[in-house]
Parts: sequence; structure tokens; C-alpha cells
Amino acid sequence: MIAYLQGKIILKTKESAILEVNSVGYEVWLAEKSLEKVPEKGQDFNFYCQLEANERGVKLYGFLTHDQLELFKVIRGITGIGPKAALQISSLGSLEEIKKIIEEGKAIPGIGPKKASKIVLELSGKISQQNKSKVKKNEFENDETYLALIGLGFTKEQALSAIAQLPKEITSIQEKIKQALKALKQ
Repeated sequence: MIAYLQGKIILKTKESAILEVNSVGYEVWLAEKSLEKVPEKGQDFNFYCQLEANERGVKLYGFLTHDQLELFKVIRGITGIGPKAALQISSLGSLEEIKKIIEEGKAIPGIGPKKASKIVLELSGKISQQNKSKVKKNEFENDETYLALIGLGFTKEQALSAIAQLPKEITSIQEKIKQALKALKQ
């Protein structure tokens, strides 16, 4: 998969830029806001990329930052949102900013009111998951139970989930680990 490109801009159109990388030209599709920041022909530039393939072909979508790319992936995961719409939406800002824009009724090209309300609903869930995840990670980062579970080969998500299920009255590290391992077996 192509995740990052660095080279020279050889052509800029209304919807894309062609980037020459080691004598190969890659057409990178961009949001309008992002395209405005792309320099003119002959300048060095770089993109974070997402390759999308469907029955109509293969397209490489470009982003100025890794955060925009990650946001595109989140929005693209919403049922009914195609890559072009996700590209435009992801260039508007963070999850919270996008939700606010839609709630305020501001128009987003290619997104009708029905789809906009669906996006708000889905993004609300993603934002709360993201916020819970941030709190949990910070809260348990130095927790001995968490570190023990990670040391045993469990993923961060598995460890956090198991710790979140522990009764608060358990104070012994050994008992916490024992109960967390039981929770992980289920």
C-alpha cells in the first residue's frame, strides 16, 4: 500500500496533483482546502496517502498531515460515505470541529441533510470512544496490572478493557491480575 509520497509537483489540476517520485508520476486526489496549499509545478512536496480500489478503478487520495489521513479513515468507515465526500469532510478539521460544522447547518459539498445527520450521529459515538480511550490510556499507563497484562502479550485495548471491568474494592496487584486474566478468558 502507498502510505506516503515525497517528490516534485509536475502538474496541479482542480481536483488533483501529479507528484513525480523517482521518475514515476502519481496522481493524488485532494480536498479543495488541501489543494490550495499545494505549491505550483516544480516544487518539492509530500503527501500522506490512502489507496482506494473499487469496480471503477484505483485512486490515491492525499492528505497534508497524518491526522487528516486518520480522520479520512474514520469518516470513510461510516456507511454511505464515499471517498470523495470523506476527503472533503476530513479537510474541515478535527472530529469535534466537523461535528460542530454539521450541527450548525453549514453546507458541505456533496452531503445532504440526511447524510449530515447520520454523520453527526456516527461521529458522536467516535468522539466519545476517542475521549474514553484517551482517559483510560492516561489513567492506566503506569498501572502495574496494565503493565503486567502488556508484558503477558495482551494488546493495549485488551488490557484496558479487562482493567475497566475490575471491581474497585480489589486493591492487591496479584488479585487484580488474576481477575483481569479471568475477564480476558471470557
